[in-house]
Order: sequence, then C-alpha cells, then structure tokens
Amino acid sequence: MKYQGVLTKMETEFLYPIQYYLVFESDFINMNQLLDKSITLQFVKYQCLNCGLDKPIYRQGFCRNCFFEIPQAADWIMRPELSTAHLDKEDRDLVYEKKVQLQPHIVYLANSSNVKVGVTRKSQVPTRWIDQGAHEAIEIVEVPNRYLAGITEVALKNYVGDKTNWRTMLKNEIVDENLVDWRNRLKQFIPNEAKDYFIENNTETNIDFPVHQYPEKPKSLNILKSQKYTGKLVGIKGQYLIFDDNTVFNIRANEGLVIDIFIN
Repeated sequence: MKYQGVLTKMETEFLYPIQYYLVFESDFINMNQLLDKSITLQFVKYQCLNCGLDKPIYRQGFCRNCFFEIPQAADWIMRPELSTAHLDKEDRDLVYEKKVQLQPHIVYLANSSNVKVGVTRKSQVPTRWIDQGAHEAIEIVEVPNRYLAGITEVALKNYVGDKTNWRTMLKNEIVDENLVDWRNRLKQFIPNEAKDYFIENNTETNIDFPVHQYPEKPKSLNILKSQKYTGKLVGIKGQYLIFDDNTVFNIRANEGLVIDIFIN
C-alpha cells in the first residue's frame, strides 16, 4: 500500500496510549496501526507549507522567502516575550498577531528528558506536551496574552531548563518528578505582572506513548541525504517515529517535504 503527501506534524488524540495520525491533503494514516510493520519512506520533492512551491525548506516547513515574510514564522513564535499585539504594535501582520497573541496562554512544566518550562496557547494543551514527548506535565500560570506568558517563561528559565534532550527522551531515560512541588517552588520567581494568574491546586497530567521498543542509541534519519529508508516501526513518541534498528525520524523537523510511504 502506498501513500503520498506533504509532511506536517502528526495530529494526536489524547488516549492511552496516544493515537497518532499523519494527515495528507486527501488521506490520513493512523500511525499506531503501523506498529511492528515494515514501512518505506522515500523523498519526492519539497512543498513549502505557505506558498506550496517546490523550493528547499528553510525552517518550520517554509521556504526561505516565506520564512522571512509571513507572520507564522516571526520571532515571537519562538520567543513569546517579543509579542507586541497587546500594545497594538504590528510586527508583520497585526490582524494575525492579535488573533494568536491575544488569547489565553499557559506557562507549564513538562518532563520529557528533564523538567523544563514552556509556553503554549491554552487551546494546545495537552497537544504541546505530547509533541515534546513529555510523560508528565503541569500548568503553572494561565495568562490572557502571549507576552505575559513569554516574560514568565524568561524569568523561570533562570531556575529550570527550557530545552529537551531528544536522545534522552527517545531512550526513555526519564525520572518521575513531583511537578506540584516544582510548581510551588517556582511560584516566587513569577514576574509581578503574572503573579495573579498562578494556578493553585491542580495536578499533573500523565501521558502514555505507543512504544514497543526504545532505541539504545538513537540515530536521526536524514531523508534528504538518504532519499529512501526502510525499517520496522516499533514506536512513536513526541513527533518521532522509532524503528527497530535505532533509527528515528522527526516528522516535525521534516515538515514541507513530500514523501511516499510504502507499507510493506
């Protein structure tokens, strides 16, 4: 059986375990159903997620021109503290920026390879945690805009990490942490502007991933370099496909690539 489509991050369903779907323009695949099956991935061409042209992908699924022009790739996406819509100040497109920035945002703690702080729109809970491969997470504050979330994250980064070690996450070398204690210890470091939005008395969310075998020494598949890869799918965690030969393929990092998928 063959499927073809442009890669975008896998859609997820919060069940036990998480259900994963690769969604193409006219079809979709429930990736959980492919576990323990041999599949082949083959690069076909590029397709920028904005302009749709066959141009090399620069970052985040966009070609170079689009990346530096469209609001979906502006600096405030990765650095929420740079948000300015609450000041009625435009970066690239104020209408879009108000739509995204002026909505409830969550500052959270997630444990994937270690405890880290992060920011996401409230509507993206728990999707954001799933995408990061976190097996447990908890909300710290819920604020009305992206800027407040951003400055809170910046303040807390002085006391807790903000990066995930993808190898540790994929090897499942994880330690359960008491995230309620972490949240309470960090409360004192929340900026004054966000202190009133601290969330009291919530509990952590636990996440179960569909993995039959974790890689001992994960090696990342570069599909542009190899052009084609065949392997037995043994797990899915975060946005990674895990194969039985320790190969892992990051769907999110390969957005904008058109690939053929053969189910052997």
